[in-house]
Amino acid sequence: MEAQCEAAAAPHEAVAAASPLIRIKSEELLQRSREIEIDHHGRIYRLRVTQLNKLILTA
Repeated sequence: MEAQCEAAAAPHEAVAAASPLIRIKSEELLQRSREIEIDHHGRIYRLRVTQLNKLILTA
């Protein structure tokens, strides 16, 4: 059973190693705002900071 779990994880690890993630600080993205709109292929999403300083993305 352990070998199956390792085999299943291997393709994911290969993809992650081939394309490193880009990290953007939320402060840079929000630019001193508490809410922004993101246009993703014509669909508008809202990213906002809650009162508890968490991020929420809604369509």
